[in-house]
Amino acid sequence: MSQQKFLLQPRSIVAPGDLIAEGEFQIPWSPYILKVGNKYYSTVVGLFDVKDSQFEVVPLEGSFYYPKVGDIVIGLIDDVEIYGWIVDIKAPYHAYLPALNLLGRPVNPGEDLRRYLDVGDYIIAKIENFDRTIDPVLSVKGKDLGRINSGTVIDIMPVKVPRVIGKNKSMYETLTSESGCSMLVANNGRIWANCPSRLSEEVLIEAIRKIESESHIKGLTDRIKKFIKEKLGEKNVSDTETKIDP
Repeated sequence: MSQQKFLLQPRSIVAPGDLIAEGEFQIPWSPYILKVGNKYYSTVVGLFDVKDSQFEVVPLEGSFYYPKVGDIVIGLIDDVEIYGWIVDIKAPYHAYLPALNLLGRPVNPGEDLRRYLDVGDYIIAKIENFDRTIDPVLSVKGKDLGRINSGTVIDIMPVKVPRVIGKNKSMYETLTSESGCSMLVANNGRIWANCPSRLSEEVLIEAIRKIESESHIKGLTDRIKKFIKEKLGEKNVSDTETKIDP
């Protein structure tokens, strides 16, 4: 067995093509690491991290989502076929939702599936089948899965999903409690939010964009909490002031 060797310090920034390790490592398949012989290279701009004698590359940019069975995703209906729907899940390939899965029965001859889901509709679904040899197959069977009929969908870079959730869901809880919005953060970089007012929705979206651009900054959860409080507070103060007679 060849000697395992890390060529970079933990938390180093890497670029595509950078040699990061040599030897034989038992690491899970990752689109961000390329193995050639016993050498490992980064395929993205990212952060090289070491955990328990293993390593990973955490991408710092990128717009694609790489599906995993069991992931919850928010999909956008891209096309309607005879026996199901073609769905955009922000992956390098489209996903497929069989009509049988949604309807619970076979499609009737000549039945128009647009009655149930049309181009432009959003769904919350689960990755049911995917092995990189076929396109991902979706399922909407289960609690809280199916067509989205209210609220708004916010797109973020998939690599930023862990930051929007935060350690022990700290950022997620800050966003929902401070804004008053309910929220589902899907694995593929889409967020469904249902807010009590247009203002709270606008502030929530602004806060999420702030997380995207400042994800590398320490103490971000506290900064976001303060940001939302100030934004909603400013509006409340402004509304109060306009009601005061001169």
